[in-house]
Order: sequence, then C-alpha cells, then structure tokens
Amino acid sequence: MSGPSLKKVDAHSSIHEAALNEAKELRELYRHCLKKERQEKALQVAEITIEHWETRTLKHAEAEEEGLYKEMMEENPDLTEVVVQLTRDHNLMRNVVGQMKEYMMQKRVGEEFIRFMDALIVIDEIHNEDEMNKLLASDK
Repeated sequence: MSGPSLKKVDAHSSIHEAALNEAKELRELYRHCLKKERQEKALQVAEITIEHWETRTLKHAEAEEEGLYKEMMEENPDLTEVVVQLTRDHNLMRNVVGQMKEYMMQKRVGEEFIRFMDALIVIDEIHNEDEMNKLLASDK
C-alpha cells in the first residue's frame, strides 16, 4: 500500500518539485565546476548527482510502482495504459542513470554528463506533468 501523500496531488507534486529543483541545482553546480576547470569538484558533483537520482527520484519511482500505480489500476483499470507510460518513464530514467554511472567509472568530466542530466530533467518534467494530469487527476 502506498503512503497517503502519494495520492494527494499537492503533496505528491511537492515531492516531485523538490527533487527536480535539487537536480537542477546540481546540474548548475556541475556546469560551474566545468567552467572553472575544477575537475575533482566536478567528479564529486557528478557522484552526488547520481546518488540524488538513485535515492530521491528512483526510490520514489519504485514506491509508486509497488504501491500507488497498482492501487490506482485496481481502482480504475482504464489507467493501465497511463501506468505503463509512467513506468516506461521510470525505466528511461534508470537507463540514463546507468549510463551516467558507466561514464563516471572512467573518471571523466565533460559536457556529455550534462547531456545525461538534461535528459533526466526533461524526462522527469514530462513524467511529473503526466502523473499529475493523467493519473492523480483521475482520482478526484
């Protein structure tokens, strides 16, 4: 069973917004490190960024898949397609984070890592909007 805040649009939206804002701040910090040619600091920010996505967004995604999405489909089977789409978003984010980890294993810093960050942010923004408008709006 999912926590009560996952079904409340405002609370759920706040969870998403906070994590997304943190991700954007990390992206800007990473860019700043590249601009100032601070390679070691950039590596640290990259590691923190991966940890952020794993512990904040992807853990939240896991909770949604194991609780909220199942409950919503049980209550309304017409939401199955929406849940499939939202789960696909989660899988795309997991894939990008996996690519980030591979990139980091080479201890590299550069613009390519920003592409990963941007991809995650765009996927997450679209996902959050769809979740609010297509899934949680149906629960009103």
